[in-house]
Amino acid sequence: MHKEENDGPREPGRDAAGASRGRLSRGGLVAGMISAVAIVAAAGGLVAAATLAPRPVSSRPLDAPLATVPAGSTVGICPGPARLLEGTPVGTDPQFSPESATAKSLVNAAVLSTNAGVVPGSRLAALKGDPIAEIAKNPGTATPAAGPPALRAGVLPQRAVDDVSVLSADATGNQQAAAAGLMNYSATDGDLRGSAAAGCQQPSNDLWLVGANTSLGRTAILQLSNASSTPATVSLDLFGAKGQIQAPGSRGLLVAPGTTRSIILAGLAPGQNQLSVHARSAGGPVAAVIQQSVLRGLTPGGVDFISPGAAPATRQVMSGIDIQESASVKAVISKQGFADAGAALQIAVPGPADAVVEIKLYGRDGQKALPGGGVVTAKGGSVTEVPLVGVPAGHYTVAASSDVSFAAAVRVTRGVKAENAVDFAWSPASARLGSQHVVAVPRDGERYLVFGAPDDRAKITYTPVTADGTVRKAGSLDIGGGTTSVVKVPNDVEGSPVLGYVVSASGGAAYGAVLLQKTGSDDVSTVAVEPGADGQEQVPVTLSY
Repeated sequence: MHKEENDGPREPGRDAAGASRGRLSRGGLVAGMISAVAIVAAAGGLVAAATLAPRPVSSRPLDAPLATVPAGSTVGICPGPARLLEGTPVGTDPQFSPESATAKSLVNAAVLSTNAGVVPGSRLAALKGDPIAEIAKNPGTATPAAGPPALRAGVLPQRAVDDVSVLSADATGNQQAAAAGLMNYSATDGDLRGSAAAGCQQPSNDLWLVGANTSLGRTAILQLSNASSTPATVSLDLFGAKGQIQAPGSRGLLVAPGTTRSIILAGLAPGQNQLSVHARSAGGPVAAVIQQSVLRGLTPGGVDFISPGAAPATRQVMSGIDIQESASVKAVISKQGFADAGAALQIAVPGPADAVVEIKLYGRDGQKALPGGGVVTAKGGSVTEVPLVGVPAGHYTVAASSDVSFAAAVRVTRGVKAENAVDFAWSPASARLGSQHVVAVPRDGERYLVFGAPDDRAKITYTPVTADGTVRKAGSLDIGGGTTSVVKVPNDVEGSPVLGYVVSASGGAAYGAVLLQKTGSDDVSTVAVEPGADGQEQVPVTLSY
């Protein structure tokens, strides 16, 4: 049945128009396609023309200009004396008992002059800013030297301290001062018998400390110091032998300006014989050190300051390692409670992936094979310990490599008789040596500069700085690749005690540390060479609106 769609009158031409709309001829279709192609081609030409046409000057990319940043003061925070806990601690905030009758805590420091012989204004002060000792007055506007310019140094010998102190040196000529300090603790009686040393540390917002122990008879106290005028809020990531430790109270630790906060790590991670700490500060930068001590029954087992080492990387190098005769070490570590009385490497892997780590020991005569092949698998998110036994006694540099980033440190021990006090020290992973590192050394005991070149031949120059502020004639070492060299520090040069060195390296990558021992005792300490002073820095500055 058919129905009309429109019963009204038709307009003229409607049928023709309707027919043309409903049925296009082949010629019309081809013509329409050609027109469409022409339009698209024209549009493409316009786009191409717009692309090839030069852009307005205002839209061209420009390199960000470099702006010079004024050099700031050199600041190093020196730890306070080692102190005993008083009674049984509750929580993580300690109370300390008086020190032993023979305990001494001394700071030695050296500040290098400019090439024109001008010693920057420098001083040692309490953490709150109260002055302790002036090293050099502010030179003001430097006047040209009467004779040829020569390096000099401002020195601070054997300054007794009873708390955390701050070494600071002003920038001169828009160059950061080259300075270093070292705090040395020693005691011949009490539960903290032994020696401990630590460099005066540049504050940071990110620090890694490897080597803490909170198992039975071990005490680990983390000390966070804030020398800035800005409050610091510190969070701790804790890693043990079985993985990362989620500890209530390890986040949001407030360290007020000019204060030190002490934290008993056993209150956060008890019973850990391998513990690494990652401290992150929001706000002011802090210095961090762990006072680690051992008491085996009634016998002191040593004391040390664990200092931060290099941030996690795929290669870590530790120098200043003194390994004792293997048979004697095996005999003492076999006794109950003495498992940590031998040299060992600890590896902290912060990420989830396991790290296959290759360990190499370099001595005076080259590489020494580590029993077992020197390749271990360190579990991700945990701390792995590798004993360094079975190699000849001597001084070593330890290099560890992996395809996964890790932090590391080496435990050095001294003493092989269980009935006597066995001291220990931790040598953290350090940075490659460059030019003009200032190295402070104490005046007493046996002092050694230990340098290692794991890969290629390196040249080391070491220039003594004496107590009269004179920078003496430089010595030099030509270290073969894959070896370690040792320099014994003399008591004096031309009658003036040696208080430090200026160390520079060239050639292959080289690493260094100060090894401290004492004749007639088993005291031992190691201090890695700190990075050199920064020069004038430039940073890119982007202006926008």
